[in-house]
Amino acid sequence: MSGGVDSSVAARLLCDKHYDLSAVFMRNWDQRDETGTDEGCAWKQDWEDVQSVCKHLDIPCRMVDLSRQYWLRVFVPALKQWELGQTPNPDVWCNKEIKFGALLEHLSSDPLAGPSSYLATGHYAMTARDAATDRPKLLRGVDPIKDQSYFLSAISEEGLSRTLFPIGHLTKPEVRQMAKDFDLPTADRPESMGLCFIGKRGKFSKFIDQYLPPKPGPILDKRTSRRLGVHQGLWEYTIGQRVGIDGMRHAMYASEKDSDTNTIYVVPTSTHESLYRHTVISRDFNWLWTGSSPPGIDSEDGVAVTAKFRHRMDPAPGVARIRMGKVEITFDEPQQAIAAGQVLVLYQGDWCLGSGKITRAT
Repeated sequence: MSGGVDSSVAARLLCDKHYDLSAVFMRNWDQRDETGTDEGCAWKQDWEDVQSVCKHLDIPCRMVDLSRQYWLRVFVPALKQWELGQTPNPDVWCNKEIKFGALLEHLSSDPLAGPSSYLATGHYAMTARDAATDRPKLLRGVDPIKDQSYFLSAISEEGLSRTLFPIGHLTKPEVRQMAKDFDLPTADRPESMGLCFIGKRGKFSKFIDQYLPPKPGPILDKRTSRRLGVHQGLWEYTIGQRVGIDGMRHAMYASEKDSDTNTIYVVPTSTHESLYRHTVISRDFNWLWTGSSPPGIDSEDGVAVTAKFRHRMDPAPGVARIRMGKVEITFDEPQQAIAAGQVLVLYQGDWCLGSGKITRAT
């Protein structure tokens, strides 16, 4: 339980089904690493909300501190990618490494849970068993706006087989209304957005500057190679992002980053042709069904899929192929602002097949 309305309603629905429930709150970020104090930490309010809901539902709860595991398995790898100018998605790796990794590992040896326990969360996603193989399938949530299958796409098959998503068949407004009908303490709590370690404390670049020393480099006009300004680190901008340049009357947008020369190239519009790519390659793609890629993907014809490289985008149709051990997606229509390091997620209908980091886009 996170302290939000979604996991609160998920817990209440499971109470109705008479599960033997025990709530777990994860503390993933230690603000003392930055400030030297816990005063004003957001996790404290979250933990208080979890305890209030659990008291209301009459179920036990406890806190598990996974901040060390988060630092080593999510934040440090993401920091290295940012330094190289890539665009990682820590939320995806948090689900893989922490919620459905370190937490499940912890619960397997916990006397209150045990290796046969299930993990239920407030994610907007669903599961099903494949009729032919009886293997677990990750499906989109019913609410197209809140669907979180993108963020769950990297979890293991074993983790998925031990997971319940009690609200995946509901929309956010329905969940809100249920929380009010159940008189839950978190019914009117505002929705939290953004990375857990940044929250509302400031802009992303200011936060990252605490961990990465400035690395100035040129900002060049992609069309003319003319030097327009200086950036303080490749992590300051992602592909497609507006780049503020002193003395420029109109906006420029990042179209390419060269880590070898520490250069950011910019173009004058957000729809410039150099921002579009036809093909995306991932060399470390993980199929959710361990060791099982879709039939026909090794052929020249490949297989029809839809793909997302950002959470808030419509799935883009294309063809997936495996070439030289890498997953390659050729889109039916060129896609805008694809960045190395982003998470590429593949679907067939509502079925999420898996995901991998984008290595290159052409």
